[in-house]
Amino acid sequence: MLQLVNVGHKSLGDYATLASRGLMDEIRRLAEPLQGKRVAHVSATAFGGGVAEINYTLVPLMVDAGLDVEWRIIRGAEDFFNVTKSIHNALQGDPRSLTTEEQAIFRRYNELNAAEFPADDYDFVIIHDPQPIAIIDSFPDRGTRWIWRGHIDFSTPNAEVMAFLLPSLRRYDDAIFHMHEYLPSADGLPEAVIWPPAIDPLTPKNMALSPEDASYILDQFGIDVERPLLCQVSRFDPWKDPLGVIDAYRAVKQRIPQVQLALVGSMAHDDPEGWEYYNRTLEHAADDPDIFVLSNMNNVGAVEVNAFQVHSSVVIQKSIKEGFGLTVTEALWKARPTVAGRVGGIVAQITDGETGWLVDSSAECAQACIEILRDPAEARTRALKGKEHVRRHFLTPRLLRDWLVLFNRLAGNETGGSTITVVR
Repeated sequence: MLQLVNVGHKSLGDYATLASRGLMDEIRRLAEPLQGKRVAHVSATAFGGGVAEINYTLVPLMVDAGLDVEWRIIRGAEDFFNVTKSIHNALQGDPRSLTTEEQAIFRRYNELNAAEFPADDYDFVIIHDPQPIAIIDSFPDRGTRWIWRGHIDFSTPNAEVMAFLLPSLRRYDDAIFHMHEYLPSADGLPEAVIWPPAIDPLTPKNMALSPEDASYILDQFGIDVERPLLCQVSRFDPWKDPLGVIDAYRAVKQRIPQVQLALVGSMAHDDPEGWEYYNRTLEHAADDPDIFVLSNMNNVGAVEVNAFQVHSSVVIQKSIKEGFGLTVTEALWKARPTVAGRVGGIVAQITDGETGWLVDSSAECAQACIEILRDPAEARTRALKGKEHVRRHFLTPRLLRDWLVLFNRLAGNETGGSTITVVR
């Protein structure tokens, strides 16, 4: 059997003060015909990245709603995860295609994982992202409903790599994307559903944290809490552009010398490229004592990330490519002035000039940071608007509701007027 993830327990009732009464009633109504339905989430890792964070909340809330839900992790060695990282990059536009050997490695590990996965035991199987997408190929005859959930930007994929994955993708009953723009342009695809991800406002990473507690935590990492701090929370990945963030910080420092920068990330086992880019980031920082490059290897966990976001004068997410950008959602929820790349799902979260700042270069990023540091009142106004936008659109109860609507559709149940965006 694939490794089972222990997600603990969560109660829907705890979210009653964060979601509208109408939404909570809708969730309960949609859950009634799904009582006891068996659901399996399958992903590459239980640590690091948005998929894992979402599932640690979504899975126990599905259970609390009355479904029988498990989350399982595929197995793989370094050669497999090197290939899946190449696939991830290619689907976001990297021109490098897969070799015949790499394709064989990908298929072999998906077949090995399929052999350990009793898919027919479930009513619904949810496969997250490309790593396990081909598991479905080992189940040609099935009564189970299969759903593929993509979490990255497919707007400009490498055509050869996309063609390699399409035969598997076409076998799914539904495919879910963050945005309409992410749908691949190919024939014979499954029904496509559009909905954004969400954050859990009650996790240690997003719960209310006092400024005093945040300052105390940052002081432990050597941050001068009396000086302004720029911060980016992300994996060490070329698509997140930490080197460009350092360049922006240096431009800000020429105008505001007391500024500091924290680059905070997590190192996941399915991200071998991350270690290489982490080292490149350290080299680019060039021993600047006001640049702090930190990760879970420095005992940075969920509460520490929360503290960095809460305390930061500016939260940056200077992505070049972005599936959705949950770190942006987190910063907006904490009412922090947020500067982010004008890409992917970020543009669904930030309206430039209203709920934050959208930028297209390191120079623009630097200029936005300077504006924020010099006009904190205007920055606060935008930040509060950003928080309200997240409350209405990007919190976990809405995400749970969307899944329940989809399950009912696939089961042939009436949804009582509850809808999701289906594009084909």
